[in-house]
Amino acid sequence: MKRVKLYLLLSLLSLTTACAESVWAPDDAVAKAAYVHDAPPSITLITVINNNTGEGGHSALMINGSQRVIFDPAGNWHSRYAPERNDFVYGITPGVLDLYNGFHARTAWHVVVQTKIVSPEVAELALMSSKNNGAVASAFCANAVTHVLRGVPGFESIPASFFPKKAMKAFARLPNVTTEKIFEYD
Repeated sequence: MKRVKLYLLLSLLSLTTACAESVWAPDDAVAKAAYVHDAPPSITLITVINNNTGEGGHSALMINGSQRVIFDPAGNWHSRYAPERNDFVYGITPGVLDLYNGFHARTAWHVVVQTKIVSPEVAELALMSSKNNGAVASAFCANAVTHVLRGVPGFESIPASFFPKKAMKAFARLPNVTTEKIFEYD
């Protein structure tokens, strides 16, 4: 009986994963959008929280390395200023970041932004790992984020999870994490 349940679960996961939408911006758009931010190298967990229930609704990673990008697994945010390749979004200027956060923060939701300063090498490893992850199916955002983080030095304690709030709480337990909350009511 356990084998049947395991088989059904694996079958369901493979079908769901197969539904990930592949998006591939042209090379010239990606090159044109590249943005290098002058802040120290960092990894930022972005978590969208429901204002009514307190539950997590979405997870993403912003990485400030050789360029500033957002790994937005299973995300539905799009901007003509920020080309995307399979949930990896380029060109995260301050203005584009405001658009991203403003899209998620609204009457029913707020955004929790947790940042940890890292070495340039760690930032680049996180950037490459998330870039190589590929498109992520709906409802797998936290799972993809925690998978990427667990492979980055200093983040191995982050447990694998499908729940954005669980990932947020684990990230908060890392040393030297700064937290900001973004609320908008439009």
